[in-house]
Amino acid sequence: MNKRFKDFGAGVGSDVPAEPLSFKLHDEEFECVRKMQGKVLLGIVESSGSDDASESAKTIRTIFEHVLTDESFKRFDALLEDKEKIVTVETLSEIVSWLLEEYSNRPEKQPEA
Repeated sequence: MNKRFKDFGAGVGSDVPAEPLSFKLHDEEFECVRKMQGKVLLGIVESSGSDDASESAKTIRTIFEHVLTDESFKRFDALLEDKEKIVTVETLSEIVSWLLEEYSNRPEKQPEA
């Protein structure tokens, strides 16, 4: 009797090296992880459809927690608490949009036909 089986190995694209990803805000550069877990990206997409403002705020925080390196997240979080260096909701949304676009377009190399 044949059984249906497929070995996904390490996962499609997980072995493709990703370029470093970073952004600058208020003259500070923040480093991001090279790849984002698929589950995290799916969770973000799922919660982004919510009309609940508090859910949207949690989603934005979750994104930064998952994509920024630990050291960068600490500095980024401190920046968001700074009373002099204001980061608007629009700026946060712009950064999130850019990050999600960057992560969802990986891997950069197209599969060979």
